[in-house]
Amino acid sequence: MLDVQHVGGVSCTVGESPLWNAADNAWYWSDIPARRVWRLDGSSGALRHWDTPEMVACLAPRAGGGWIAGMETGIFNLELKMDGSVAAERLAAPASLGPGMRFNDGRCDRQGRFWSGTMFMDMGAARAIGELYRYDAAHGLSAPLVSKLLTQNGLAWSPDGRTMYLSDSHPNSRTVWAFDYDIDSGTPHDQRVFADMRGWQGRPDGAAVDSDGCYWVAGNDGAVLLRFTPEGKLDREIALPVAKPSMCSFGGPGLEWLLVTSIRPGDAPADSLAGGVFLLRPGVRGVPETPFVG
Repeated sequence: MLDVQHVGGVSCTVGESPLWNAADNAWYWSDIPARRVWRLDGSSGALRHWDTPEMVACLAPRAGGGWIAGMETGIFNLELKMDGSVAAERLAAPASLGPGMRFNDGRCDRQGRFWSGTMFMDMGAARAIGELYRYDAAHGLSAPLVSKLLTQNGLAWSPDGRTMYLSDSHPNSRTVWAFDYDIDSGTPHDQRVFADMRGWQGRPDGAAVDSDGCYWVAGNDGAVLLRFTPEGKLDREIALPVAKPSMCSFGGPGLEWLLVTSIRPGDAPADSLAGGVFLLRPGVRGVPETPFVG
């Protein structure tokens, strides 16, 4: 059985957006409702965190240092300072980002453009008003490129950048789509169903792509990681010690590790690992994440 290591010393309400930052040999992730960004040193295992002025749903490193993040009220430039303070500058926000909404899952494409989508936070209301956006410094925030999303999630790109993946993790959808992706213009087209998760365990939450082009997705409510081939065939399942894994990301030396975040529901027992962060070596390598180049 694959060894799944629990990272002690941290428990998240909604752990999300894990990523490996090779520039400082460290993992980062957010705890969305706690308004917190965590860091795990890749060498020493030391943990630290920063408290942010509003919820950080996703983040990506900037090529020149610092971070870009999808937050409650827009896309932000974020500085996590060594003294523990945070500087946040809003760069853009769509007019449709109304009360009760925020950005959710996001990352950069292979060319360094930042992507993220919006959602209505009360999932019980099942309001399909989420939209997917692209942001770069030269053109600013795009018009919505995908609309009518309940809970936008699962953004990832194939190793060559020519296929984009997107999911809707809401219980009413549970679908992963693939798009052909124009790497010059940053435009997805030819949307098609890649994986209908109603046939598998869990809901399709955050995802990552390995060097074989396979799509790894956290099966929220299913206690698993699922690996789909580029043809959309499920070829691997990894059991996890928590019911609600939320996202996975490749990193560490050689990109041989997966870090998995999770969600701690309000009714979780006190001794539960729910909300924990986990490390495992799946036997395949990831693809380096491109930093934001704007």
